[in-house]
Amino acid sequence: MTARLADIAAQAGVSEATVSRVLNGKPGVSATTRQSVLAALDVLGYERPVRLRQRSAGLVGLITPELENPIFPAFAQVIGQALTRQGYTPVLATQTPGGSTEDELTEMLVDRGVAGIIFVSGLHADTSADMQRYARLRGQGVPFVLINGFSPQVRAPFVSPDDRAAVHLAVTHLAALGHRRIGLALGPRRFVPVQRKIEGFVRAVREQLGLDAAAAERCIEHSLYSLEGGQAAAGALLDRGATAVVCASDMMALGAIRAARQRGLDVPREVSVVGFDDSPLIAFTDPPLTTIRQPVPAMGQAAVRALLEEIGGTPAPHSEFVFHPELVVRGSTASAPRTAADADAAGWPGAAAEPADTATTEPTSPAKRTKIPEPSTPPPVGGGGTSTPRGTQVVANPTRE
Repeated sequence: MTARLADIAAQAGVSEATVSRVLNGKPGVSATTRQSVLAALDVLGYERPVRLRQRSAGLVGLITPELENPIFPAFAQVIGQALTRQGYTPVLATQTPGGSTEDELTEMLVDRGVAGIIFVSGLHADTSADMQRYARLRGQGVPFVLINGFSPQVRAPFVSPDDRAAVHLAVTHLAALGHRRIGLALGPRRFVPVQRKIEGFVRAVREQLGLDAAAAERCIEHSLYSLEGGQAAAGALLDRGATAVVCASDMMALGAIRAARQRGLDVPREVSVVGFDDSPLIAFTDPPLTTIRQPVPAMGQAAVRALLEEIGGTPAPHSEFVFHPELVVRGSTASAPRTAADADAAGWPGAAAEPADTATTEPTSPAKRTKIPEPSTPPPVGGGGTSTPRGTQVVANPTRE
């Protein structure tokens, strides 16, 4: 056990005597230090002594639409850790094609007596879905919080990234590199995050490229939130002459890179691609992906805090916590190619206004973060309305709406 004590002490940054006191349940150790020692046990793979195993304050359900997109396991990890620190046991329930639906998973969790449920990118984000399912859930006395999406019909706390500001950041970045033929590849229009991204795109191309709303709509392609969906949507945009594609997820962005390469186009020398999420490992793709970082840790922790308030008898207001995104510039974006002046032949909207002096094609420096000053007023949220003011700060600080 001596060797183990030394390992645990080194991992926790405390003395072996302190580790011994924690393992034997002795007093005189702060709660923070005790938690550090327990975390070291977990990291090193040692089983906790029975006396140190925490009793769960209850079960909390977490429902995600899938796990193939790495952004959903990232949310699950953050939310699970936050719940565990508060003494709750997370129960992950995932939809699968041909498997359990959100309603079936919700019923299963309620039958097992969960204290609350967190929905990530659920039916609350689908404007065609029946929102009465959430009213029925609330009628059963089960608190819940909804991540990514918004509905004025649902009385619950919402947690979202600022989708309008995210696309505005991407378009502004590409326009600064000289791109005039910028396309947007995203999921089905019925989803609230998609509608908000479109609003941000329309505003950004109007400000940066002088395109009206009708012209902006012709630069948009809808598909599925998958690699194959991104490949199909980006392929259509590239065939019309796009030199840059903003994608609604990192998986779609990887599909866009595949579509470019299938057409013999180099990324980023001939085509620039921007993703959304900054999923784990996305910095190690070829090329490393420029993307909009969704502030998953801050969003997940905010969702847990709001849920625990509800569980504790202090209902959170019917509001939306909006978190500002961050542009992370890596190797998939570069200056517009010189051939961009041929836009008229491709029929790209607003092509006649394109300058012909875009010069270098060197990729921008990897892993550089772009920050833009904070706006004087918080961004609007909801199913519609005006887009986020230009100049949104790209750090994850929430605003209540």
